[in-house]
Amino acid sequence: MVGWIVALISGVLMSIQGVLNTEVTKQTSLWVSTGWVQLSALIVCITAWLIRDRSSVTALMDVSPKYMLLGGVIGAFITLTVIVSMDQLGPARAAQLIVVSQIAAAYLIELFGLFGVDKANFQWSKVLGLGLSIIGIMIVKWK
Repeated sequence: MVGWIVALISGVLMSIQGVLNTEVTKQTSLWVSTGWVQLSALIVCITAWLIRDRSSVTALMDVSPKYMLLGGVIGAFITLTVIVSMDQLGPARAAQLIVVSQIAAAYLIELFGLFGVDKANFQWSKVLGLGLSIIGIMIVKWK
C-alpha cells in the first residue's frame, strides 16, 4: 500500500513540477530553468545526505555497470522535455502522453529484462491496458 501512495504522490509532484518549471522557463530560458531544477535538487540531496545518510560517496565508484550512473544526465533531459511538452501541449495533455510513454517503456524494460531488471513474461492484458490508455487520451484530450 505504501508503494501505491508514494507512486500517486510522485505523479502529483511531477505534474506540479512540470507546470512550475514551464513558468520559470517563460521568465528565464530553457537551460536556465533546467539548470536551476538540477542545482536545487542537488542542494536538497546534499542537505538530506548530511542530515540522514552519511554513507560514503566514494561507493559510487563501485557501481557497475557504469552506465547506471547516467540517471542524473537523463534527469536533466527529463526536466527539459517535460518543460517543452507542457509549454507546447498544456499540462494535462503532456502529462497523459508522458505517463503512457512511461508505461510503454517500463513494460519493454521488464519484457526484455533491460538494465538489470528481472525479465517478465509477455502479457496481453498489459498491452491491452496500454492500448486503452492511448484510446483514453484520444477521447479526453484530442481536438
